[in-house]
Amino acid sequence: MLPITVNFKEYVITTDKSRMKVRDVHQWISEQSYWAKGIPFNTFRKSFDHSYCIGALAGDRQIAFARLITDYAVFGYLADVYVEEAYRGKGISKKMMEILFGLDWVKNLRGIKLGTKDAQGLYLQYGFTECKHPERNMEIARPDIYKSETTTLNR
Repeated sequence: MLPITVNFKEYVITTDKSRMKVRDVHQWISEQSYWAKGIPFNTFRKSFDHSYCIGALAGDRQIAFARLITDYAVFGYLADVYVEEAYRGKGISKKMMEILFGLDWVKNLRGIKLGTKDAQGLYLQYGFTECKHPERNMEIARPDIYKSETTTLNR
């Protein structure tokens, strides 16, 4: 699968992981996110390596990111979506979602899920709805796993 790179205003939006600043993305997610605060770099790096990623750059600076955890055939889970606060409201997340959800293989996935605390309005524009059968959805949730002294991650 060839990477996609699009010039958007004064930004570059790309799926080319070699252009992304994985340490900067990790720093934002581990320090600023509400969903993965404290995630160790090696854990994040593994998730980055095993996902389809898209990001936005302003010059050499990574200012936005998202990843689709997927088998590339049937299912995807959209995760780790952010735009740095100084760059919000400029259409960057919308352009990233337009590129990602415009890919033929993504259009052919049977299901895509995500979790969000406050961006439902954005995702409604791309076809997301509330789960049709929430009673059928289950989870194992470990929200404080990166805070635990006993975690076996990266040891």
